Amino acid sequence: MRTFDYVVAESAAAARDLARGSAGARYYAGGTTLIDLMKADVERPQRVIDISRLPLTAIEVRVDVLRIGALARNSDVAYDPQVARGFPALAEALLSGASGQIRNAATIGGNLLQRTRCTYFRETRWRCNKREPGSGCDALEGFNRGHAILGTSESCIATYPGDMAVALAALEARVVVEGDAGERTLTLDEFYLPPGDRPERENTLAPGELIVAVELRAAPLYERSHYLKVRDRASYEFALASVACAIELDGDRIGQARIALGGVATIPWRAREAEEILTGTPPGDAAYRRAAEAALAGAQTRAHNGYKVELAKRAIVRALRTVCGGAA
Repeated sequence: MRTFDYVVAESAAAARDLARGSAGARYYAGGTTLIDLMKADVERPQRVIDISRLPLTAIEVRVDVLRIGALARNSDVAYDPQVARGFPALAEALLSGASGQIRNAATIGGNLLQRTRCTYFRETRWRCNKREPGSGCDALEGFNRGHAILGTSESCIATYPGDMAVALAALEARVVVEGDAGERTLTLDEFYLPPGDRPERENTLAPGELIVAVELRAAPLYERSHYLKVRDRASYEFALASVACAIELDGDRIGQARIALGGVATIPWRAREAEEILTGTPPGDAAYRRAAEAALAGAQTRAHNGYKVELAKRAIVRALRTVCGGAA
């Protein structure tokens, strides 16, 4: 690990000032990803700004919006009764991630910013455009069993690793960020950037901007939601494919549907074509399979990850069966 300045911020404004004063600054909250990457010499911040003391831990209702502070711990959010009741997919996603010890340390804001588990990114002996722009991507022709099949480019096929943000995408959450001009809110589509030809740019945060909250708007649609994670082992493992879905039934038909995929894409992936196919149709396996086919229609596979197409399709069908329950 390289030398760096460690400073403690007493306010969000002070944190932004400290970040503005160093081109290589990083915020530190739970630190479960940043410290690992610093030890591996992937992240090389000149300054680490400890924001763990900021008053951003509340989980509170504001009119019809549930606002979750960026420093709320993953475990606290997962077990919050308002989350479990109104947004079960979020609770399920959080509980399926990492270990209990890590969930007790990791924060909601940090979770949104976790970086890929791609071996070619995390081991500096390999070429990686995300780590060193313009150097190349050894994953393209390497061992790419865990890599993305949606949202990829010739510069990067690294998979987004998280669970929580996949659920947030299906629940149409907003990320609240604070900068010099005040607060602004972003959808998950607006927050994350697919790799394109600049995979080092993973999100649309401006330099020094700070995530302060995540907001979820209460609605019957989100109360009937579910998160399914398929992985090599039952615990402390990243998804090979995952599905977050939310369904609102209108009589004997699906009135609204939301589907997001994880483990198969470079960002949390909204399957809008699948949502359109489901809307207005009776719940049942025939509709679920059509939706699954649409969701994976644009998949681009490599030598070792072609199995993810069928895996993701089956996961979509299973998740929809679960969330629709006896209506199927």
